[in-house]
Amino acid sequence: MGFKKPEGAPEPEKPDPQVLVPPVFDFPPIEARTRMLVPAYELMFGKLARRSLFDDYLNHSGGIDAQIMLKQLGDSHVDLTATMSTNGGEAHFRWQRDLDDPHTFVDLLVSTSKPTMQLSSCVYHPKYRIGAFGTVPLIMANRACSEDYGVMGLRYGSENLSVGASFVPFCLSSEVPYGAWFVGRKGNLSAGMQYKPLGGSKHPMPFTDLKNWNCAISYGVGSTSPLSPSFTFALELVRRSQLVASFYQHQIFGKVLKYRGGHDIIGTLNYIDLGLELSTRVDKDKPTDDVDNSMFQIAAGWQLDTNLLVKGKLGPSKSSAALAYKFPPFFTCSFTVENDHFKGTRSYGLGIRVEDLREPSYKTLNPEYTVLKQYERDLDGKKRVLQFDACPGNYDHLPPGLKPIDKVL
Repeated sequence: MGFKKPEGAPEPEKPDPQVLVPPVFDFPPIEARTRMLVPAYELMFGKLARRSLFDDYLNHSGGIDAQIMLKQLGDSHVDLTATMSTNGGEAHFRWQRDLDDPHTFVDLLVSTSKPTMQLSSCVYHPKYRIGAFGTVPLIMANRACSEDYGVMGLRYGSENLSVGASFVPFCLSSEVPYGAWFVGRKGNLSAGMQYKPLGGSKHPMPFTDLKNWNCAISYGVGSTSPLSPSFTFALELVRRSQLVASFYQHQIFGKVLKYRGGHDIIGTLNYIDLGLELSTRVDKDKPTDDVDNSMFQIAAGWQLDTNLLVKGKLGPSKSSAALAYKFPPFFTCSFTVENDHFKGTRSYGLGIRVEDLREPSYKTLNPEYTVLKQYERDLDGKKRVLQFDACPGNYDHLPPGLKPIDKVL
């Protein structure tokens, strides 16, 4: 005899439909962790996202690369990163003041490919938005220029402006100041200039030589949060002789899933990234038949879920493809194949990563993509639901892996 619901009894409450949100495949990006050591000009105009798209997992063909990223137990402020390949290896020992804020840190690098021991550090005051940074090679086999004795700098950074300068404390009389930059943003438009003199220049007035300057302008829609579709188009003039046009787009879409675990799961987000770069020479002094006058390449990446990433890159000289898969909770394996069109050769590469810097759990969104939910348990075992507003522009209370990474230029 089956159970019959009493008349007038309320219907059981049905769980709200949910959309699964996978964490970003690699968070935080390695270059984002050390972004305060380099000019903001080098990371703006979509450069950080394009660099990750065109390089990550696609550049270790022809050998085996291994990377280990470990945190010290009981101390989330300290981590160790070691990279090994057929060309040598290097290790980074890092301390940072805040796990989610990489602006203040100390980093010690030891490399065997080029025997070097290097100390890098940055201090940033968020209230006044002023920072100081420096890199000092403690041990180096051959010090050929002033830069090999250390580089220091000062910077000011906010959400809409970044100004800074770097210099070498032990500058030779024949060398010019090391560099400076100015980057501003107004709405969707960004523009900036960088003074980057050629090494060893003895020009009496290096600031008037246009070959020592780079300038760029870009138009972008959206944010760098994975939950926000974005689009960026940029133009850059490099040393008066090279014009670079680039395009980057980040897109999300859902994949229909079945009913799961008492909740009506209506889909899971996929991340798709597309990038294009076109570089051509505008210096009339160069011969027009030079094969290096122009360069074109296109790349695409597709993160299917929290553990699987597929990438590809196509260019006139080389093309490559990569497949990366995470084996929870610590291992990531990747396989790369590269074709050299000029030489007619093909090479293969295998990458292995061991890391515990990443939070592997899914989050959930409502069907309108406006409220993100995260489930936790209190010390007494009671379940609680944390809600975050995921609407564009309201990213402050999101989990770290889903926040925009360019809040400070």
